[in-house]
Amino acid sequence: MWEVFALRYAEHDRLGRDNYLLPADPHDALMPMDYFIWLLRAHDGREIVVDTGFSPAMAAQRGRRLVRTVDAALQDAGVRADAVQDVILTHLHYDHAGNLPLFPAARLHVQDREMAFATGRNMCFACMRHAFEVDDVVAMLRAVYAGRVHFHDGDSEVAPGLTLHRIGGHTDGLQAVRVSTARGDVVLASDAAHFYGNMERENPFPIVFDMGAMAQGWRRLKQLAGGDERLIVPGHDPEVRRRYPAASAGSGETFCLHLEPAC
Repeated sequence: MWEVFALRYAEHDRLGRDNYLLPADPHDALMPMDYFIWLLRAHDGREIVVDTGFSPAMAAQRGRRLVRTVDAALQDAGVRADAVQDVILTHLHYDHAGNLPLFPAARLHVQDREMAFATGRNMCFACMRHAFEVDDVVAMLRAVYAGRVHFHDGDSEVAPGLTLHRIGGHTDGLQAVRVSTARGDVVLASDAAHFYGNMERENPFPIVFDMGAMAQGWRRLKQLAGGDERLIVPGHDPEVRRRYPAASAGSGETFCLHLEPAC
């Protein structure tokens, strides 16, 4: 059994129409985006971080507002970034795979196809590479050469009760994380569904590599959750903060996904 925490570290104001590929609403209503990393804590004390967020410099470059730095978010949860032994990277976009120098002791878990995608011919096109940062990709390559990267091919187990599942769609090697908790198998969708609405309306976020894989991915997420959509957690939805209780310790920006949601 694991505990699962969503650690909010940044935010960005967007219009609702910008969060869906197909027209979702004729009005220009605000639909902000939250940025999270996730912390998994086993009953035996083992801790694994999912995704590494972006730095203050990248927040300024991309026009995002930091709520707190990633290392401060982890400190609020009682974790030192430089002591983390395992980091799962759901994919290599700038907001999920920055800050790698904060985790010098960690083994990095990534899908084969994501590394190939981020270093291959698709990156010749600006529309494909826009959400990647070359320095983050180079940091991953350095980690490969240092023997710190554990590659996964499709579905695999990282630890008892913790599995990875390639979904694709948003990027070629995007992976979801399924975690056994007291309330059931929580599925961290990451950017397979930015918002609850992307999956519920079958209307994707506009950054899509493979539309068919993304659409099939929504069904795969539901399958991984045993058909219970309340167990699926999207990657960027502020609704997560409203549905799940905040952790008792810290700044009030850490949320307990292993506890029952309010709705």
